Amino acid sequence: MKTAGALPQPAATDPVLATAHVAASGGDVADRLARALGPGPFALVILFIAPEADLEALAARASRAFHGVPVIGCTTAGEISSQGYTEGEVVAVGLPARHFAADLLPVPDLDRLAPQELITRLGRARHGLARMRPEWPHEFAFLMVDGLSAREDALTSALAAGLGPVPLFGGSAGDGTRFDRTFVLHDGEMRRNAAVLAFLRTDCPVRVFNLDHLSPTETRMVVTEADPAHRIVRRINAEPAAQEYARILGKDPAQLTTFTFAAHPVVVRIGGKHHVRAIQQVAPNGDLVFFSAIDEGLVLTLADPMDMVAHLGHELAALGQPEAILACDCILRRMEAEEKQMTGAISALLRQHRVIGFSTYGEQLNGMHVNQTMTGVALYRPGRGP
Repeated sequence: MKTAGALPQPAATDPVLATAHVAASGGDVADRLARALGPGPFALVILFIAPEADLEALAARASRAFHGVPVIGCTTAGEISSQGYTEGEVVAVGLPARHFAADLLPVPDLDRLAPQELITRLGRARHGLARMRPEWPHEFAFLMVDGLSAREDALTSALAAGLGPVPLFGGSAGDGTRFDRTFVLHDGEMRRNAAVLAFLRTDCPVRVFNLDHLSPTETRMVVTEADPAHRIVRRINAEPAAQEYARILGKDPAQLTTFTFAAHPVVVRIGGKHHVRAIQQVAPNGDLVFFSAIDEGLVLTLADPMDMVAHLGHELAALGQPEAILACDCILRRMEAEEKQMTGAISALLRQHRVIGFSTYGEQLNGMHVNQTMTGVALYRPGRGP
C-alpha cells in the first residue's frame, strides 16, 4: 500500500492501494490530496471526510483535482489514516486501474427505494465489469450511506437480493459526535438521505470480514414499546426505557452517556449469531434512540466487551498478510478505546496491519446493517490469498 504524509511503509513497486491524508482545514484540500495520492491512473478515488471540511468546495473540486476519475466519499465520525486513528482530516484511497474496475450505483433518495430496479442495476454492473475484465476473478461491493437516514436496514435488504454471491461491506456516514448532519459524496455533490455503492472487480484476492469484541451475558431484557420507523425504544420490561436500562446497569439514568452505551452494549440473536443493536442516545423524554432496527418483542441481551486491543490484534493477524485493509469501524469502538485509554495501542495495530478507513454510525455486511463492529475488506497481492 502506498501512503503519503504518514509513517514509512514497505516498498512496493505495484501497490494494491494508494492512500493519502491531509488536514481538513484550509483551502485546496482536493488538490493537496491529489498531489499526495500520486498520478494513478485510478479506477476510483474514495474520500473519508471530517465534517469540519468545507464540504461544498471539496465536492465541487474533487473530480477536476483527480483528473476526471470517479470520486465518492462520505463524512465521518473520525478517520483511519496510515497513522491509525485520526480526526480533522480527509483521507483519500485510490484504487489503481491496473488492479480494479469499478461501476457506481447511486441511490439518490433512500425514501423511494425501488428494489427491483436496484436488482436490475446490480446485474448490469456485474455483467458489465465481467465483460470488461473477464480475466479478473474477484468481486466485492462497497457501500456508503447517510448515517442519519435510518434507512440502512431497508437498503441492505434490497441490495442483497441483487448481489448474489458478491460480498458487500460498508459504513454509515458520520458527523463526529454531533449526530446532526451526515453526507454522501457522489458526482460532485454532497447529498443527504442518499447512498452510493461501488461494485468492484479486481485481480486481487479479497476477503470481506466483520469482527467485534463482545461476549453475551445471561442478562436479558424485552422491548415492550417501540417506534420501529424511528429506531426508538420507549419501554423495556414495561418500564421507561432509559430508566430500566440504567437500573440493569446499576446506574442513575442521568449518568447515561455515549460512553456508557459503548461499554455496555446490547445484542440480539439472529441466524444463530449475536449482533449488536447499539444505543445512540437518550431522548429528552427518556426514550432510547438506537443506531439500527429495533421492534417490540425483541429480546435484548447485555454484552460485556473483551479486551479490544488483544482481540483486534488476534483478528487482524488471522487475516494473514493482506497488502491493505479498507475498513469501516463503529464510532462506539473509538469511544471505548478513548474511554479506556487504548487509542494509542489500537492505532499501532491499525498501522501495523495497513488499515485505512473511517469511523461510522453503523456498518453494513451483506444483507445486514450492524453496529459496534469493524467491517471491511482485506486485499491481497495477485497470486496470493488469505
